[in-house]
Amino acid sequence: MELNKLIDHTLLKATATINEIETLCKEAVDYDFYSVCVNSSYVATAKKFLTGTDIKVCSVVGFPLGAMSAKAKYFETSEALADGADEIDMVLNVGLFLSGNVAKVLDEIALLKQETGDRVLKVIIETCYLNDEQKRLASQVCVDAGADFVKTSTGFGTGGATLADVQLIREIVGNRAKIKASGGIRDKQTALQYISLGVDRIGASAILV
Repeated sequence: MELNKLIDHTLLKATATINEIETLCKEAVDYDFYSVCVNSSYVATAKKFLTGTDIKVCSVVGFPLGAMSAKAKYFETSEALADGADEIDMVLNVGLFLSGNVAKVLDEIALLKQETGDRVLKVIIETCYLNDEQKRLASQVCVDAGADFVKTSTGFGTGGATLADVQLIREIVGNRAKIKASGGIRDKQTALQYISLGVDRIGASAILV
């Protein structure tokens, strides 16, 4: 598959304006990207700008900290889906996970997957805050909860995707889930390195093709 069809063209900054969302969508059309990834308040706006195209709209949920309640994430997911989101990128509750409340984290992911149904659910595990053992466990939890993708990073933490993390995640998920690499991927050569490791989607705000 061509690189452009593996890219979620992303704009998630707090200051993003409607005009910038429109530009994002126009770029996605011009380069025939797979999707645009936006904050949930802009899902309907992006959907309108992309009318008549096959480009998907992806909404982040619980972004960027993941620390809100499961009910809040569920409501945000429901609203985003109602507004036309094709995919949901939720942030794992890292604090609960690091506290050892793994069952609650799993239940939260499973709840959102139940709501998304046939639509795609990606779980951002925010690898920069986890050691290797924790990355393995978080990846396993995502698979056990029925997530479609494990995603490395929000891009708003202390670090983004690394090739080593992708290899580690792949060892755990195998073919049971796909992988999205995001955070700090700013050029085509780097993106292709991730693709060579079996990454199924790249999240990037830069034009990589």
